[in-house]
Amino acid sequence: MVLSGTLAVTRVNWTGSPADSVLAASDVTSAAVPARTAARAPEDVLREQLMSELQDKDPGAVLTHLQRAVNGRPSLARHCSSIARALGTAAVRIYGASRAQSYARPVCDTSFATGVLAAHS
Repeated sequence: MVLSGTLAVTRVNWTGSPADSVLAASDVTSAAVPARTAARAPEDVLREQLMSELQDKDPGAVLTHLQRAVNGRPSLARHCSSIARALGTAAVRIYGASRAQSYARPVCDTSFATGVLAAHS
């Protein structure tokens, strides 16, 4: 398959008569190559991983992993609060408001507690 050109051979006449050979112009990037799925943002991948982890582990362990991820990759820091809020909201659904609140700690400020409060209200 030719990825860099715009012409693709669709049929070749091996008898030597050029009249039966056909070249078809095609937009290779849109017609022949399947659409690629967009690369997911690191913060979306992290959020999904942590939400999945929350199904099996307590929120304290998940918050520790969030803090480690942010420490290891500082570019995630600007997303830390929204991820922690989402974890707090999910923790209320899984553990109930009182138990979820017991795991609150200052990871990404108080965003986990804010998520718990928002889900409880």
